[in-house]
Amino acid sequence: MAAGALASAALAGSAGSAVSASGSADGSAGGSASRTGALVLDHDAISSTGESGTEVSGRNDVVLGLGGSGTSARTSRLSRVRPGVTYTKLVSSSSRGTTRATLLTVDLRNKHIGLDVVDGSSLTGLSSVRSLMGSTKRYVAAVNGDFFDIEGTNAPLGTAYSPTTGLLNARSQDWNQTLMVNRRGRVVFDKVQLYGRVVGIRHGQLTNVNSATVIAGGIGLYTRHWGSGSPGYAVVEGHRKHVRMVVIQNGRVTANRPRIVSGRTIKGSILIGRGSGATALRALEVGQRVTVRRGLVGHPRLALTGGRIFINDGVGLSTLDDTETAPRTVVGIDRDTGQLLMLAIDGRSTRSRGFTLDELVSIMEQLGADEALNLDGGGSTTMVVRRQGRLRTINTPSDGRERAVANALVVTWTK
Repeated sequence: MAAGALASAALAGSAGSAVSASGSADGSAGGSASRTGALVLDHDAISSTGESGTEVSGRNDVVLGLGGSGTSARTSRLSRVRPGVTYTKLVSSSSRGTTRATLLTVDLRNKHIGLDVVDGSSLTGLSSVRSLMGSTKRYVAAVNGDFFDIEGTNAPLGTAYSPTTGLLNARSQDWNQTLMVNRRGRVVFDKVQLYGRVVGIRHGQLTNVNSATVIAGGIGLYTRHWGSGSPGYAVVEGHRKHVRMVVIQNGRVTANRPRIVSGRTIKGSILIGRGSGATALRALEVGQRVTVRRGLVGHPRLALTGGRIFINDGVGLSTLDDTETAPRTVVGIDRDTGQLLMLAIDGRSTRSRGFTLDELVSIMEQLGADEALNLDGGGSTTMVVRRQGRLRTINTPSDGRERAVANALVVTWTK
């Protein structure tokens, strides 16, 4: 059931698609290229049995039955952002209280629609979702993205790969449940994995790229995209022994130190090692030419990590918390309709209590999601659209204003 039927039936529109990027991981074309470099959908690969999205009017009361409580809900008129990109307001009431949410439905069959990941001028310079969209007219809607190191470096915790700007940040293990667009142009939810190494030294496996923390025993790569200055001891969790910092400029080692110097302008790149990773980096000599290779296994065209994949192949996790309510940001996919849906759930107010993780599974299943991933929530939960040339925040952030975040998942429109 697609977006048009969503409001008049039982909140069952949703998300899913196959896509092809404007360029593959190595920069070669993968399908019809976009002049902007943003991700473009492979509409021929979509097999849809759902109806096309149509606008509806009025309000309808439906029964969601979240957690078996017989929750009632209503939807508002669908508002069109662009053809194939619409949003609607949802209100759910139960004995626990009222929850308000905003559902953005994206018809991935529309040839003008694409996806991208944006993170501003640097990984550690947080920006609001509205600022991340900025004046780029092809950015027509967005939600906040990955969780980030809010009390430390501000860097995102997982992996992000943009079809426009390439690999932004990554880690080889942990925090790797991800929304991806694979090489065939299909939206998938799976674990992403970094591969890479420092060529020419033993045990030179790369474990992190622009990460908030270098894995113990690992080697992290930091580029100019990290920010205005080199990272400090925070990325090695304060350890001052068994660490090493190597500076690379124009492909050659210019410094190799048994300490970490923060705040230096990154003109080339920096390697930071911990434990056995630091030992491996000792082999690099000043003046030596060095190559650092990195990428993502499978070469996805887009990747954005979240907290966890809580619906997989139509089956929701059954062991999630059902006590803590909070604002939530979710992205899901419906394989039948070829639609992506993004859901921003308001919370922490008398107007809207939010949802528990268990309730989140229930509502996404009823929305028709075959897979779903929770993104950063709480005060970060934000949804922004561009209508009539203006950016509008269409949910109610719990901080009373938009929080600055690490990155955003953006819907693009190219015509």
